[in-house]
Amino acid sequence: MPAKVSRVRSSGSRLARWVLAPVATILLASIALYVALSLAPGDPLTAVLGDKATPEQYAALRHQMGLDRPLLERYWDWFTSALHGDFGTSLTYRQPVSDLLAPRIGITLSLAVYAGVIIIVVGVGLGLIGGATRKAGPAVAAVSGLGVAVPTFVAAQVLIAVFAVNLGWFPVLGAGDSPSERVVHLTLPAIALSIGFSAYVAQVTRAAVGEERTRPHVETATGRGLAGGWVFRRHVVRNASIPIVTVAALAVAGLFAGAVVVEYAFSLGGLGSLLVQSVGAKDYDVVLAIALVLLVVFVLTTTFIDLVQFALDPRMRKGGN
Repeated sequence: MPAKVSRVRSSGSRLARWVLAPVATILLASIALYVALSLAPGDPLTAVLGDKATPEQYAALRHQMGLDRPLLERYWDWFTSALHGDFGTSLTYRQPVSDLLAPRIGITLSLAVYAGVIIIVVGVGLGLIGGATRKAGPAVAAVSGLGVAVPTFVAAQVLIAVFAVNLGWFPVLGAGDSPSERVVHLTLPAIALSIGFSAYVAQVTRAAVGEERTRPHVETATGRGLAGGWVFRRHVVRNASIPIVTVAALAVAGLFAGAVVVEYAFSLGGLGSLLVQSVGAKDYDVVLAIALVLLVVFVLTTTFIDLVQFALDPRMRKGGN
C-alpha cells in the first residue's frame, strides 16, 4: 500500500510540474506583462489622435477602447480573447493583430529553426570534439569564449559588411519569397543569431563530456581494452546528454527573443521587427500579443526539457521527481 501511495503522489507531482506549473507561469507572467505595459510611460491615445486632439476626443476614444475600465477587468477580457486567437486591433495598422502576426510568425519560425540547426550541429559538434580530445580542448575553449563575447548586433553588422556588401554573396534585406530564396536570405541572420548560442552550447558540451571522460567506470572500460568509440558513445556521450540537451533546448528557446535584434538588423519583417516598431509606436496590443507568443514558446520549451530529462535520467524516474 505505501508503494501505491508513493506512486500516486509521484504521478500527481509530475502532473503538477508538467501541466499546472506551465499554465500558472503563463497566467502570472501575462498579468505582469499587461500591468507593466499599462503603467509604462506614454499614452497610446496620443499616437492615434495626435497632440492637438480635444479632451472630449481623448475621453471618447478612451471609452471606446475600454481604457476607462478597471485594470484587472481589462486584462481578463484581453486574456480570454487571446485564448480564442483574438489579440485585439492594432492602433498603427488598423487591422486585427492576429492578421499581422500570421505572415510574420513563419519568418521568425524559419529563422529560429535555421539557427537552431546551426546551434546543434556547430555547438554540440565543437563541444564533442573539444571534450573528446585533450589537444582540441584549448582551441575549442578559445573559439567558444570568443563567440560568447561577441554581441549579436555586432556579429550581424560584420556579416553584412563582409558577405553582403563587400563580397555580395548574400542579400541584405527581406526574407525571400520561395523556400530556396528564404534559405539564402536567412543564412546570414541565422549565423548572426546562432554565434553566441552555439559558443555557449559548445562550452557546456565540452565541460560535460570532459567530466564524463574522467569517471572511474569510463577509465575502467578503456583499461579493459574496449573500443574507444564504443566507450565514448555508450558511457561518455550518453551520460553527458542531459546537460547537453538541456542547454541546447534552452538556446533554441532563446532564439525567439534574440531574433528581435537580428530581424531589425536585416529588415526581415518577422515578429522581432514588428515588436520593435510596435514598442516605438506604443501599439500595446501588438506588443502584448508578441510577448505572449514568446512566453508560451519559452514555457513549452522548458516543459519539454523537463520531460526529456525525465526520460533520459533513470534516477528521476526511480525517485519519482
